[in-house]
Amino acid sequence: MNLQVSNIATESGEVASVLAPTDSEIAKFGALDIADRFAWINQHYAGQVVASTSAGAQAAVMLHLIKKHAPNIPVVFIDTGYHFPETYQYLETLKEKLKLEIQVYSPAITAARQEAIYGKLWEGDKEALERYGLINKVEPMNRALKDLGATAWISGLRHIQSRGRGNLGFVMNQTRTTKLYPILDWTNEQIDTYYYLYGLPAHPLLEKGYVSIGDWHSTKPLEEGQSAEDTRFSGIKRECGLHEASNVADYQI
Repeated sequence: MNLQVSNIATESGEVASVLAPTDSEIAKFGALDIADRFAWINQHYAGQVVASTSAGAQAAVMLHLIKKHAPNIPVVFIDTGYHFPETYQYLETLKEKLKLEIQVYSPAITAARQEAIYGKLWEGDKEALERYGLINKVEPMNRALKDLGATAWISGLRHIQSRGRGNLGFVMNQTRTTKLYPILDWTNEQIDTYYYLYGLPAHPLLEKGYVSIGDWHSTKPLEEGQSAEDTRFSGIKRECGLHEASNVADYQI
């Protein structure tokens, strides 16, 4: 990654320079504790970074970390229009408990119009699922990044969640966006401990057997012999489009 200098306006109106991290600095990120990881992000991407939340199974951890270590970072929720009712309710619970402002972005094409033009894309093949992801998740996230002037994006992905995520680095280039994964190496035990220590509320669908929570039509409870990946999109694909390198910052409606 090349060293770049970006100018940003501070709260006082003065212009400050932010240095993008060098390759050697990036290599050391994983050795930092969680507080220092956020300090590192603030140092290198202040004023140019957003975080996203799916209000999913483990969303409370990342939101709490942001509130604790980087409360000035904007948080974005992509409202596909197809979330479970419990997910919308859970998001409101988290906003109230953590005193967080969360910016909601929706697709440019409504759910009704999509279904009229394309049918139920989530019932189609891999190509149809990719189109679904582009319309409902990638396009609104691109818009959020542009609106908020972000060159970097924090996500709560973890190695243990899927085979594909096992190959991720803590800091990665995804087209024109730098992806930052502060809890990439956290285990399920660490997540559970964090929930317990800070008294964070659990997603209500967890008690119904859901382990990975996305849109209602493409998420199923975990069954015996399945992995978490199998519960999303009937196992055809794990990623919804947001975390696939070829999509972000390229796709427009």
